[in-house]
Amino acid sequence: MKRYAVRLMPAAENDLRVIYRYVLIASSSPPVARAYVARIRRFLEGFQSFPMRGSLRSEFRQGLRIVGFERSVSIAFLVETDEVIILRIISHGQQLEL
Repeated sequence: MKRYAVRLMPAAENDLRVIYRYVLIASSSPPVARAYVARIRRFLEGFQSFPMRGSLRSEFRQGLRIVGFERSVSIAFLVETDEVIILRIISHGQQLEL
């Protein structure tokens, strides 16, 4: 089975920091915030084996795919020859800006 590298763009890394802060404030618990971001990261690791998931949204950008995570996060990504590029990780109904 082919394995893909998973690469987060700087905007996606920043999105994870924003999500961490949001959960930290909402929960008042650093362990809860860390655990939530860790679950997102584990989900992203799954793209190594199964990258062709989610909905193809080429009307926004050629090859763009979007998949949901735990009903509150949308992940926008591209699948290239041997890597999955995570463009954005958007939470709680934010507008997707690429």
